[in-house]
Amino acid sequence: MLDEQGQDRPTDVTMEVRPAEHRPPLVVAIDGPSGSGKSSVSRGVAERLGLAYLDTGAMYRAATWWCLHLGLDLADRDAVADAVKDLPLVQGLEPSAPTVRVAGTDVAEAIRTTEISAAVSAVATNLDVRAELRRRQRDLIEAERHAGSVSGGRGVVAEGRDITTVVAPDADVRVLLTASEEARLARRAREIHGTADADALVSTRDQVLRRDADDSTVAEFHRAADGVVTLDSSALDLDGTIAAVIDIISAETGRPVGDHAHGGRADASAP
Repeated sequence: MLDEQGQDRPTDVTMEVRPAEHRPPLVVAIDGPSGSGKSSVSRGVAERLGLAYLDTGAMYRAATWWCLHLGLDLADRDAVADAVKDLPLVQGLEPSAPTVRVAGTDVAEAIRTTEISAAVSAVATNLDVRAELRRRQRDLIEAERHAGSVSGGRGVVAEGRDITTVVAPDADVRVLLTASEEARLARRAREIHGTADADALVSTRDQVLRRDADDSTVAEFHRAADGVVTLDSSALDLDGTIAAVIDIISAETGRPVGDHAHGGRADASAP
């Protein structure tokens, strides 16, 4: 990848490096449908456990922003795939302040616009794009197992499509975070519009349900694979869901992973 001066550099950004503890690195993979809360929850878990945070969805959004910036027709799958192979992405994995820069431009806010949300599926369903970004995701996850990384070798919480089954099937803990359609629509409406009133729900419905329908053609995120723990967060707030995921991590690894406050009980099960 290229930095702002045009020099080669890795995709991840080493911000404040924390010393590794004398324990194996921990890799947590979290998947789920749109509006399930996986981004906020994953970031919160990473902060509480001192791990790096990888938002793979931001990669697809950044790729979409780049292709539109280049003036490409997103229906031209070959041109899009070629552009993404050279995507000059620098993604910061510090959970307290994750960053996304493309060709030196801070796009963290730009990639969350309605324009990108409406267009991202065209890029995310491109199989060549997925292959390239999955490769980068695996490299970033692997880097967090070692000293000198953002986490100082503690590990990473990675979230997004394909994480539990394709990108990191060997993660120490794999979670499918789900919620009812009603809860997911309300969460996304509050995120985008600041309210979950009737008008906001109507305007959000197509974006959430269409994105899931499109992405389900290339990724499975509604049903947990073998070894993946399902967590239904419909009745939980953010703190309660973070606490429930940390409980799952403790149970799955058989080791304490830090103090946390319990904000509620969850319906968690492993197939």
